[in-house]
Amino acid sequence: MPLYQYAAMDATGKERKGQKEAANEEAVTAFLKDQGMFPTSIKQVRKIEKKKAAPQPAKKGGAKKKSAMNINISLGPAVIKTKQLTIFTRQLSILLNAGLPLIRSLRTLEKQSKDPIIKKILGEVANGVEAGSTFSESLAQHPKSFDKLYLNMVRAGEAAGKLELILDRLASFMEKAARIAGKVKSAMVYPTIVLSIAGAITAGLMIFIVPKFEKIFNELLEGAPLPGLTQIVMAISRFMQEQILVLVGGIVGIVIVFKLFAKTKFGHYWLDYIKYNMPLFGPIVSKSSISKFSRTLGTLMGSGVPVLNALSIVKETAGNEIVCDAIQEVHDAVKEGETIAGPLNTTKIFPDMVISMIEVGEETGKLPEMLDKIADTYDEEVDNAVGALTSMIEPLMIVFLAVVVGGIVMALFMPLISIIEKLGG
Repeated sequence: MPLYQYAAMDATGKERKGQKEAANEEAVTAFLKDQGMFPTSIKQVRKIEKKKAAPQPAKKGGAKKKSAMNINISLGPAVIKTKQLTIFTRQLSILLNAGLPLIRSLRTLEKQSKDPIIKKILGEVANGVEAGSTFSESLAQHPKSFDKLYLNMVRAGEAAGKLELILDRLASFMEKAARIAGKVKSAMVYPTIVLSIAGAITAGLMIFIVPKFEKIFNELLEGAPLPGLTQIVMAISRFMQEQILVLVGGIVGIVIVFKLFAKTKFGHYWLDYIKYNMPLFGPIVSKSSISKFSRTLGTLMGSGVPVLNALSIVKETAGNEIVCDAIQEVHDAVKEGETIAGPLNTTKIFPDMVISMIEVGEETGKLPEMLDKIADTYDEEVDNAVGALTSMIEPLMIVFLAVVVGGIVMALFMPLISIIEKLGG
């Protein structure tokens, strides 16, 4: 009998993993549902062993053809990109709101899709629904495309009988999240491009231009001492020429070590701490994290997801270890019977205004609406912060380029003055 490895969420929102022998995936799904768990991933790890047939004498050239035909290169599981997933969610919401049955809506979107990945996944989801599985159970078979936030909101929509409304809310959430993430990334693009261009120009001057000037200086000045700045530039140029392999290898090594360090728990936490407290980019990261927390929690709770499950999902989707630790503290406190506002205040991550608004939302019973207002407010603050940062970075980058390139040019022209004076004398 085949052996399946599964991952599922229990009633408290915790992830459970294990293995189960069963005839097929449907049997594993039924077993998990009987245990009160929702499957998120089911993979076959051991197939049914078949008796080996007696070896047949191979025909001339047959073995080569067969092996050539059986070549199968796997590029990993198919994944729907975030932008495409947002469009699919919005379209499915519109079709369901228009009165079309779920299966017909899925088949319609599958048929009109030109992307082979989306077509394949939608076909499998539709087949699962036709076989008797719920929409969320079918989506759970593709955890790389549909995360826990997506699955939990769909489950909440199915339970409440308002799937089209939940999908519309989910699409709006994804659109706003993508917009705010795009604004933050755009703030990083300009300085990255400028620094790359500055690095390329500097390297070109040091490797190709400076050596020619050094040769001229040696011939015309006849060993006369060069200015200090010129000597420094010449030394750097010689090092870049003679030790180019060492330099490139060092840069590559630093990048590899940095990436490996970033994958560790301590490294990830340390980098997130730096991003959260940087002079210029820190406020943007902080405000975008607050916006994401408020938007995600408000959307989940407004869709009917229990508060503990919602906090667990928000923690997993926060994307920042500093915020994750704060949310975990809130989750543990709420589990003990406390409110959300009190533990948030002790984390020292969220501003007083945010905590006050959450406290009012809890007192009035309108916490989801209040969280949405907080998210809208901080979205605007992120927009303003990105605009201010962009306007500040531009002159800073110009000054940086002027200092770097201007310093090299000055170092090259200072000896030229001495040469002109010598020739004139």
